[in-house]
Amino acid sequence: MQKILPTMTANDVIAFVQLLNQNNIEVVIDGGWAVDALLGQQTRPHNDLDIAIEHKDVPKIRTLLETRGYADVPTNDQRDCNFVMGDAHGHLIDFHSFTFDSEGKLIFGVPYPLDSLNGRGNILGFPVRCITPAWLVQFHTGYPIDENDYKDVKNLCQHFQLPIPADYAAYVERDEENVLPC
Repeated sequence: MQKILPTMTANDVIAFVQLLNQNNIEVVIDGGWAVDALLGQQTRPHNDLDIAIEHKDVPKIRTLLETRGYADVPTNDQRDCNFVMGDAHGHLIDFHSFTFDSEGKLIFGVPYPLDSLNGRGNILGFPVRCITPAWLVQFHTGYPIDENDYKDVKNLCQHFQLPIPADYAAYVERDEENVLPC
């Protein structure tokens, strides 16, 4: 039996967002797809789709996806507010849920700052909500980074005229060393 590698295409993301929209569930795109939505173009392949959702919507989304063949995918950091679901076609969705009180204070879940959830972008011209550029750059710090992280942050910082975080100094230095003189 051939193993299917995880992949989430732009069309997969749009179909998922449309499904949630049709069921009155708001979704905010996070991670690599948020980077691409903000830039208005896909910059690299994506293994999964990271999303931020209100925790109250988790049962409804689980039901919607389970009827479409999705099931829980065990991870090391799985919690009620952070879990992954996937299907037999290699689609993976990484859920990050939260609950804010009426004053905008986080009372449960992934600690998103409320204003981080106000970004707007598009995927193949389809409008989506996503993490804001400055917060997305900030969320790409404080852990062991890789080449994809650097490319995402570099693209965001160049496009939105943001400073590259100090976490990326080694990558920036490497790029500067590889610049050929005129």
